Amino acid sequence: MQISVFGIGYVGAVSAACLANDGHNVIAVDTNLQKVGSLNEGISPIVEPGLDELIKSGIRHKRLVATSDVREAIHGTDLSFVCVGTPSRANGSLDTSYVSAAIEQIGAAIREKNAFHSVVMRSTILPGTMESIVLPALERVSGRQAGVGFGVAYYPEFLRESTAIADYYDPGAIIFGRHDQATIDSLLDLHKIFKAEPRIVSIRTAEAVKYTNNAWHALKISFANEIGNICKDAGIDGHAVMDVLCADTRLNISKAYLKPGFAFGGSCLPKDLRALRFAARKLDVPTPLLDATMLANEEQLRRAYAMVAATGKRRIGIVGLSFKPGTDDLRESPLVELAERLYGRGYDIRIYDPNIQVSKLTGANLQFVRAHLPHLASLLTDDINDVVDHAEALVLGNRDEAGRIVDIVDDERPLIDLVRIDQTRCSGDFYQGICW
Repeated sequence: MQISVFGIGYVGAVSAACLANDGHNVIAVDTNLQKVGSLNEGISPIVEPGLDELIKSGIRHKRLVATSDVREAIHGTDLSFVCVGTPSRANGSLDTSYVSAAIEQIGAAIREKNAFHSVVMRSTILPGTMESIVLPALERVSGRQAGVGFGVAYYPEFLRESTAIADYYDPGAIIFGRHDQATIDSLLDLHKIFKAEPRIVSIRTAEAVKYTNNAWHALKISFANEIGNICKDAGIDGHAVMDVLCADTRLNISKAYLKPGFAFGGSCLPKDLRALRFAARKLDVPTPLLDATMLANEEQLRRAYAMVAATGKRRIGIVGLSFKPGTDDLRESPLVELAERLYGRGYDIRIYDPNIQVSKLTGANLQFVRAHLPHLASLLTDDINDVVDHAEALVLGNRDEAGRIVDIVDDERPLIDLVRIDQTRCSGDFYQGICW
């Protein structure tokens, strides 16, 4: 393929060299003439293991060349990767000025080109940036319609400095944000050499994936550091602890717990998180991340309550009460807390949970009910239809009952979904998912 790469920084230089190594003809573009000159001499503009050799090979085989001439690059290629920087401003906001400048120049060159050209953004940009900045600028300057006169896609990069070439050739994930099929087809053809199966999503989703990845990596590092600090002051090897944690790929390093939804609860997580924070305080070890975890959990409770309140309805039906389906454990259940908040603020609520029958509760559950929910029996019903008939608005907190709710409720009553009834369903007029 004939490809141009805009920006000869870490992402652009590696991408250009690797694409040339794959057999494509690549024009690297940058406004910095020193970078352009260095690359044309076979010298890497950045320090990255193995990159010098790839650049020299690309130059030697005449598959790689650098220029500052945008028109030359656009007219000489079919597809452009935009890899310019998006640094932070002093206030923390994203500086998209380099993106805007590159897009303006690319759009002007496309205006003079007769053939279809695809523009693939690789720069890290916040969700909505393609729609609010990139697409309008390209259409305005080129005088053409996106998807008809030119193609667009968003393709987030996951290249780590010092291992960028290895990451390029063995990607953990390949994400394409689709606008038009022609551009996606070009990208699919370009990535046939990789083992990873590309995931094709909306452009906004692709933009969000990049930020989610980086926030997740930062969170993991801070979590490991915080645990390490606690362990050190307790006379424990933090590396040994984290090595064992990472060995569990069923729960710890897996998809488990990584689904947006309602607050956590139960007999383990809240109790043990409080105990660990207390132990750390005794050791004078700050735990800002663990502290924030409890605050984040409280925010999900507040969010669920606010969603119910926003319906303007007073008769509320709640399906589910235990902290997760398939159990009768009520201890620190977020659904119990939500029911209590609604009840305490005068809402007329009815609750159905197939696993909760007050007359059959024993042990810790019975003690919990007696201590915290003496009025529970008057709110619970053994028939889900009683809840549905009573409710002006429904709250679904038990995934096992999702099918029955869908079958029963066929009117326009508000439904607050805390568990996600259907992966294809997102928030709309009468249906509201807590995180989707």
